[in-house]
Amino acid sequence: MRDDRRRSNFLAALLGALAVAIPFSGLAIAGVFDSDDDAAPATAPAPAAEPEPAPAASGEESGSPGARAATDVSALYARVSKGVVSVETLTAAGGGTGSGFVLDDEGYILTNEHVVEDARSVRVRFTKGAPITARVVGADASSDLALLKVDPADHALTPLDLGSSRNLKVGQPAIAIGSPFRLAGTLTTGVISAVGRPIESPNGFTIENAIQTDAAINPGNSGGPLLDASARVIGINAQIATNSGSNDGVGFAIAVDTAKEILPALKAGREIKRPYLGVSTGDPRTGTGALVANVIPDGPADDAGLRTGDRIVEIGGRPVAQSADVSAAVSGRKPGDRIEVRVRRGGDERTLSVTLGTRPARAS
Repeated sequence: MRDDRRRSNFLAALLGALAVAIPFSGLAIAGVFDSDDDAAPATAPAPAAEPEPAPAASGEESGSPGARAATDVSALYARVSKGVVSVETLTAAGGGTGSGFVLDDEGYILTNEHVVEDARSVRVRFTKGAPITARVVGADASSDLALLKVDPADHALTPLDLGSSRNLKVGQPAIAIGSPFRLAGTLTTGVISAVGRPIESPNGFTIENAIQTDAAINPGNSGGPLLDASARVIGINAQIATNSGSNDGVGFAIAVDTAKEILPALKAGREIKRPYLGVSTGDPRTGTGALVANVIPDGPADDAGLRTGDRIVEIGGRPVAQSADVSAAVSGRKPGDRIEVRVRRGGDERTLSVTLGTRPARAS
């Protein structure tokens, strides 16, 4: 784990780019990607997902359970599909394609930062009509989110409702819509497989509280919505853990609450400043805590006296069971805050006071 980030030890997966390079009118339309996992399997930056019919959440019985579920998902798709877009980019290296969705009637569209990273131009394509020009209003690599803007006069807009990721339950339906392999408007369904997963951002830091789903996620799905059974956005599809380079049933979406926290800053085009501890940590082979694998020279932790090999057992008054607990404790602070870090060094324990810095553009 790079500063405040834990490395996954249980899956040696292919860290591949979920990209589909398809020459088209002089452009390489790729399934955009970039965002790995930060705690669990090695993930392939990428995608939105393809869900498969999710069980109906409510309503009276009408026919078989399977038919009812299919009808409910069909109705959901009819409601929201016009608000999901393909995002086409042109870069110095060629082109890429990802997904996104409409936030409001003003023309704001949310997608992944890695979808538009280094883009010279951006266009969005709705379910009908020619692609229209979009501009990047704000982007944040640490959360892998970017905000686009189109002229609302250029196309009728269908905003999606933002839900909440706070009370999600494992096993509840999860529905993804996006453009895998440039197949716009693809819907897939599954369930929420886990919540609170840490994943790795494009700049090497941790994104907390990601949603794990078995809804199919493939190249080109990045930036598309993950929906609940009421058609509310609960996440932004971003990554997969894979040994094959495509969907293996382990996908990750950035929690919608993470997006809601930073949307005002993205709209204003402001840089988002985050706290920085300045260490890389990992999980110990035995016992609890977080092992310090690397201390960034002249960083906040270095200045406070942390050393490689220290085992962090408590931070900010919270016990540390695993490496992810360190990043979680730091993420709730601000640059300049002081935080107490208790470490075990050799046979002794000591408490060090760290003044948090400002996270750099990329993890060291």
